[in-house]
Amino acid sequence: MPIGPDHILYSVVVGLALFPILMGDAGHHLADDMPDEDTHPFFPDHFWPYPIIAVVMLIAVGLLSAFVQKNLQLETSADPRATTIPRPDWYFLFLFQFLKLGPELIMSLVIPPVVVGAFLLFPFIDAIAGPRLAHRLGWKSWPVPGRNIITGTIFVLALVYIAFLTLWALAGPEFCLPYFTGPVCGA
Repeated sequence: MPIGPDHILYSVVVGLALFPILMGDAGHHLADDMPDEDTHPFFPDHFWPYPIIAVVMLIAVGLLSAFVQKNLQLETSADPRATTIPRPDWYFLFLFQFLKLGPELIMSLVIPPVVVGAFLLFPFIDAIAGPRLAHRLGWKSWPVPGRNIITGTIFVLALVYIAFLTLWALAGPEFCLPYFTGPVCGA
């Protein structure tokens, strides 16, 4: 019986086949004509950041569970006699809070699909807008080719905005920003 992608041992066989390549013993004959100073082995040069990222993420989740525990705990069992304000899970709280910033139809049915559609343009933004921005600023060329300066900045600002809206929703209805009025400062 052949071992195909749906076989239970497929991942083991693929892992055994890739192990010599990852460790550097296989495939050296392909790079004999390349200079040594231009090549880097996959292990450990390209592999070492991933365990560090995993440990940082593990520490971040541990700190979140230690310090934000009261906001992420499971709630009590449902009581049909109690009147509660329905709220979404924590990963949708930013959208729940975003609905309060304008007309519900626009904020729920127009802006989120436009934002998702804008993500499809991300590969083209730095390639097209980068040189134009450099020309407008008087630079001879875009100073960091291959770097995603514009899209990276947009992405980081979007993450900050999402974090702000989530924390604002977690603060509850009694939290109010003084320069907003009306339904924004309500539940």
